[in-house]
Amino acid sequence: MNSYRVAFIQSCWHKDIVDQFQLAFRSQLLTLENEQVDIDIFEAPGVVEIPLLAARCAASSKYEVIVVAGLVVDHGIYRHEFVAQTVLDATMKVQMDSNLPIIYGILTPQDFLSDGREEFFFQHFSIKGREAAVACQKTMANLALVSAA
Repeated sequence: MNSYRVAFIQSCWHKDIVDQFQLAFRSQLLTLENEQVDIDIFEAPGVVEIPLLAARCAASSKYEVIVVAGLVVDHGIYRHEFVAQTVLDATMKVQMDSNLPIIYGILTPQDFLSDGREEFFFQHFSIKGREAAVACQKTMANLALVSAA
């Protein structure tokens, strides 16, 4: 049986939607055979705080993989593309510097404010959470193969 520990970091902006990612991720991991996965959940105020928390989790040496989830929305106040790119760049730097895989689930919709979009993303985050669980499992399996080689 494979065993690993996950740091799951999510933002709290639009928490009700982002929670769907986390719930689906955890549920999907429970269905995987031959896997023993321990998950520690961390909540960051927003996506900007995620890279530092990911770096601290990576530096702790407690985790084999980190999963990040969040939602960056254009509310017409600031350039959400800049925020999204900055968080992606910083998170990928943590991954490369720490040599620890990060499964990235921070989404940036082009249209969030139109009618029905909030409900769409509520459901969409469940899909993405399940996909992230599969990506996590595949990543861990690939790393095990590399280590065995």
